[in-house]
Amino acid sequence: MSQSAFNLDGLVAIVTGGARGVGRGHARELARWGAHVVVNDLGAAVDGTGRSAEADAVVAEIVADGGTAIADYGDVSREEDVDAMFERAVAAWGRVDIVVNNAGIIRDGPIADMSVEDFDDVLAVHARGSWLTCRAAARHWRRRVAEGHSPYGRLINTTSGVGMGGNVNESNYCAAKASILGLTLALHMELAGDGITCNAIGPSGNTRLSLSAGTSTGNALIDGDGSTWDPFDPSNSSPVVAWLASPEASHVSGQVFRVYGDRIAVMGGWHEDRVLEGNRKRWDASGLGRQLATQAFSSWSPGWPDSLARPSR
Repeated sequence: MSQSAFNLDGLVAIVTGGARGVGRGHARELARWGAHVVVNDLGAAVDGTGRSAEADAVVAEIVADGGTAIADYGDVSREEDVDAMFERAVAAWGRVDIVVNNAGIIRDGPIADMSVEDFDDVLAVHARGSWLTCRAAARHWRRRVAEGHSPYGRLINTTSGVGMGGNVNESNYCAAKASILGLTLALHMELAGDGITCNAIGPSGNTRLSLSAGTSTGNALIDGDGSTWDPFDPSNSSPVVAWLASPEASHVSGQVFRVYGDRIAVMGGWHEDRVLEGNRKRWDASGLGRQLATQAFSSWSPGWPDSLARPSR
């Protein structure tokens, strides 16, 4: 597929958390390339409380630009709401091809002060919500195969820099985002035989979540063509999502992409970094500290490498 022929014409996408920030950028970008989009959003505050019809505004923007979209106000942590969201997409356009899991909330605080409810609610939206939509998609595609169709399946989950590197006062959020990495890798392996891809993206930018945590800043820059470009625009990762959703990316699965500003980092994941050999003997705890100090930690320092400056979220 040449760049000039790139399109998502006729494909049906669900974008959760699509009313603001990163999700809004994804929904508009997918629609720009011809996809029909379900813009899902509760319209809640950053902590998950409250409800509003904010998804309507994004649908209106897409329609005004010549695209096609409908709104959905379901809670992705509720099984019945997720099933209804898929039914709404199928009723409108006959199928679902692309699922972008972006919905999320934050309830930051020291672990000693954090309630079980704050942990459970954050995990419910990020982790359970992503799992429920992926399960609904897998079931939908299995039914289509049984009906004689050749399904087109793209799962794109949202992780975070802090899900890979940790952060203070965000034990619930970090746990949720790290779990999405495991989900992505598991579904990549499980669904690959059906021609379904599953990838994760770690976006950055000034959003309600990052600004509420006081971790984002920045200002617009002048792009190479003389136009204004904002490296903290939350939609900077949206072209990557659109590409992963396209037929052009059918060979890419089980990958994690970090996108911040004009940088795309394909993450390498966990790997053996420093290895000690036991010479076929059980380790002795009394001597282990010296061995680790001299063989593993003598030239090691914790923290993010300079080449991957720690992102705000």
